[in-house]
Amino acid sequence: MQKNILVTGGYGFIGSNFVNYLLKNYDYNIKVFDKLTYASNLNNIKNDNIEFIKGDLFNKIDIEKALKDVDIIVNFAAESHVDRSIVDAHDFLNSNIYGVYNILDYMKENRNIEKFIHISTDEVYGNALNKKFDENSCLNPNNPYSATKASADLLILAYFKTYGIPVSITRSSNNYGPYQHPEKLIPKTIIYALLDKKIPIYGNGKNRRDWLYVDDNVKGIIKVMARGKNGEIYNIGSEIELENIEIVKKILHIMNKPESLIKCVNDRPGNDLRYSLDSSKLNALGFKPEVDINEGLNKTIDWYKNNKSWWENYLNNIDLYNK
Repeated sequence: MQKNILVTGGYGFIGSNFVNYLLKNYDYNIKVFDKLTYASNLNNIKNDNIEFIKGDLFNKIDIEKALKDVDIIVNFAAESHVDRSIVDAHDFLNSNIYGVYNILDYMKENRNIEKFIHISTDEVYGNALNKKFDENSCLNPNNPYSATKASADLLILAYFKTYGIPVSITRSSNNYGPYQHPEKLIPKTIIYALLDKKIPIYGNGKNRRDWLYVDDNVKGIIKVMARGKNGEIYNIGSEIELENIEIVKKILHIMNKPESLIKCVNDRPGNDLRYSLDSSKLNALGFKPEVDINEGLNKTIDWYKNNKSWWENYLNNIDLYNK
């Protein structure tokens, strides 16, 4: 019997890669629930074998309608750009906290859903400095975006402990790959390099991130769907740590573009110096990232080179920020 899966935020970056991977490799009945904000794109999924529901997680009626006859929920829906949260956090609270509450409240009253996979972020741990974070590390978010994600994680765990809601949380490191909005560092760098525009880098570019190709994250999430325990958190990282400036230089080298395109700009408030994840808990379930940074960057660069029509409409609205 086919499982009915609801993917919220399914027309966004990671959500659409997840849906496309399921369509190619699995036999689910898939419903995609999406508000279609600036970061979503209907062209991210070109397949008629899904049901699309336009709605807002903040609207309780929308989510209650969408959750009928659903076996599994995977929640990608979120406001995710740190810089936007620093300017105005209102939408982040609505989507990232109240939206999650609406799902949990429905599940508390309707016990038909077998599993809820919530997609969180490594940013809830805050600055890694000289250590890696495992799933038991304290939460120490340093910007409004990560604070809303941490709040949702705590609410989810409380609902598991209080009501027995069947939920697991994944926290992944910095994703990159096809369909990522050009406001983020890697796609912005590629696009600006193609256009020979100056590429803004915060501060001195020494902020370190664990860089995870999106398909590897998708496979990690599927592993949690299949083998993850209720009430548990699973980190998904690549253990490929590079400074932002190193990533930009790698991209420019692959594209045969000069490093003189790099332009350092004032750092943003509360910018964490380093994110680093210990993913051994998920590795014990059989997960292993497969795409190294050079392969991943080449695939990503090729995709943006070959899909100008996808990103050119964003050009007038790209904020000069990077994650």
